[in-house]
Amino acid sequence: MRSVFAAHPSPDDPLAALRLDDRPAPEVPDGHVAVNVRAASVNMHDIFTLQGVGIRPDQFPMILGMDGAGTLDDGSEVVIHSVVSSPGWHDDETLDPRRSCLSEQYQGTFAERVVVPSGNVLPKPPLLTYAEAACMGVAWLTAYRMLFTRSGLRPGATILVQGASGGVATALIQLASKSGFKVWVTGRTEEKRALASSLGANEVFEPGARLPARVDGVFDSVGKATWAHSIKALKPGGVIVTCGATTGDPEAAELHRIFYLQHRIVGSTMGTRSELEGLLAFCEGTGARPRIAAEVPLKDAEQAFRTILAGDTAGKIVLTL
Repeated sequence: MRSVFAAHPSPDDPLAALRLDDRPAPEVPDGHVAVNVRAASVNMHDIFTLQGVGIRPDQFPMILGMDGAGTLDDGSEVVIHSVVSSPGWHDDETLDPRRSCLSEQYQGTFAERVVVPSGNVLPKPPLLTYAEAACMGVAWLTAYRMLFTRSGLRPGATILVQGASGGVATALIQLASKSGFKVWVTGRTEEKRALASSLGANEVFEPGARLPARVDGVFDSVGKATWAHSIKALKPGGVIVTCGATTGDPEAAELHRIFYLQHRIVGSTMGTRSELEGLLAFCEGTGARPRIAAEVPLKDAEQAFRTILAGDTAGKIVLTL
């Protein structure tokens, strides 16, 4: 079975661990289904796995890929939900202390075939292509939960999205703009800011720029490089929703501003199966579609990873089979 996998942990040179080769076809235990993968999108989590973050050395080799879309053996078209709950857990999957994700305890989606628990597949909306559906389970689901579940904000609020071109950021721009939020976005280059505008941003700014006014909420996946600006951008009583720290932890938490101005700092991780159902329905109802920067054949996966590492994305990169 043709697969893209991490052969070993490689903290300093992640691509040194990347392999494209045959792996054994997976067995299908009771309560599981096999998905014939048609498309799977690349996420920062895949880089972290190559580096050995969040995975034990004895779990390698590990097929990469957290999300995807394809067909069951009966021909049903499905979208894969990436969060796998522990046995007996029936609450919010993201709060399960023993939860896992594909490419952590389970082999991932960058292969011709992947096996997942039967509850981790949902019908693919006919209007979504396989490539578009393959973006739903991580980046778009993360953005959906941040905006609609965790932020507490309502349409009409002004939000700031830090970083214009990544998968979560481009999803946030579209979800928020189609829901009646006023969307401001920062981007490092003129091209990234133009992309944000094309996706529905009302205003775009350079990173760290002084804004015309303070905002109701900030959505930040960057961390150290944007944290001080995120805090200063907030109205009293505003909220920062954070789903990552790609540039590391902030040097200062800005606690004095946080308590004096009564800011809320809210963490958000992935999303639930029911939220993925809501997201798919939202896309059907509004016409929202992922911004796909490139569709790359599985055999050219290294090219996709180099683009991610260089920070040259303009939307999602999808591997196709």
